[in-house]
Amino acid sequence: MTAKTKIARSKAWLIIPSMKIFRWLAFSLTFLLISCQPDKSSTITIIENGQVQFVNSAERVPLLLLTQNGITIQPNDRVLLNGVSVPLDQTIIETDQIQLQLRRAVTLTLVTPQEQQTIQTSAFTVGQALADAGYALTKNDLINPPAETPITQDLTINYTPARELSILIGDREIKVRSAAGTVGDALAEAGIPLIGADSSSPAESEAPPADGSQISVVRIREAIEVALKPIPFTEEVVTSPDVPFGEKETIQPGVEGLAMTRTRVRYENGIEVSRVQEDETVMREPQKRIVQSGEKIVLSPVGGNNPNEYWTAVEMYATVYSPCASGTGGCSYGTASGARAGYGIVAVDYSIYSYLAGMRVYIPGYGTATIGDTGGGPIIESAFGVPRTKWIDLGYNDGELGNISGWVTVYFLAPAPAEIPYFMK
Repeated sequence: MTAKTKIARSKAWLIIPSMKIFRWLAFSLTFLLISCQPDKSSTITIIENGQVQFVNSAERVPLLLLTQNGITIQPNDRVLLNGVSVPLDQTIIETDQIQLQLRRAVTLTLVTPQEQQTIQTSAFTVGQALADAGYALTKNDLINPPAETPITQDLTINYTPARELSILIGDREIKVRSAAGTVGDALAEAGIPLIGADSSSPAESEAPPADGSQISVVRIREAIEVALKPIPFTEEVVTSPDVPFGEKETIQPGVEGLAMTRTRVRYENGIEVSRVQEDETVMREPQKRIVQSGEKIVLSPVGGNNPNEYWTAVEMYATVYSPCASGTGGCSYGTASGARAGYGIVAVDYSIYSYLAGMRVYIPGYGTATIGDTGGGPIIESAFGVPRTKWIDLGYNDGELGNISGWVTVYFLAPAPAEIPYFMK
């Protein structure tokens, strides 16, 4: 015999089908057990594929009983003794009734997310078949047909095992197991469905992330806030020849209006993130206030020892100067009016001088004077924040400079001008 022949025979032995090995073992077991069995016959019921036969035998090992009666056992078949699954080589304990039912294995096609395979099984249900195949089933697994489905023929089973997911809502984390195909279905299974404008990351239509990864849920709630707010009224000033100059009379009081606003407020996981005013409805229009400003000149006595009358009095900010203390760096006796600078000549800002030139005024603590010069109103305005129309510079003779400064009342003496300057109204 050649070396090649020896190797070929060796390989032939290695590829003997498992069915032949099983039959050889069954024959050996049969021979061994027959020699040890007691000789006590009884009637035994054998059921195979709905066919029933009754046999008299003293044999008490299921494999031998079936083999002796011409029934060939396949590796994945199952034998039931009086309705209970038993090992093929287990000796039957004596009982009044012996019924053996042979359940033939069928082919299942198992489809999982990773692969497709076929298995032989004589399990009663889909769940039992998967468990026998080594799958640890959980309540969240997806099995189609369901685990409790009876197996009566070849069948295709789709099985997706559940995986662990972490769901984050605000600062709360929830651990779940799910086999859902989308984030939305996984959240619904966990009792956390997206409602209304709620959102998730990944999106609800996307596949859930890998095991242990996180799904972030944003609970979105919007509320409408309704509020009332006042509408300010405006003021209209009209002149009146019947009201004394410098006085005002209200002839129509102002009334605030009323508006209703609708504001949409957005909350994410209970925290306000935006506020948008949607509309505003005027419930009541405002009513303007109408005020009469007097144009009627009414002369009044200055009072004290001064015999003059004045037609208006104005609060003005006073400073003092003299020909040699005017801030020019020398002595200057000239004025805008041509009069000699000194006591009795007062200055105002150049922007209003043309309106007031030549008017006589009375200032308590200073006396009577004529507006006859211009000065640096802008300097006072920037240094003290005093409007230039409210500034007056009191002239003194050299060596007699007074110490009047600050706010004083300036009485404008009669006669009143034909037209009242705009800045005095």
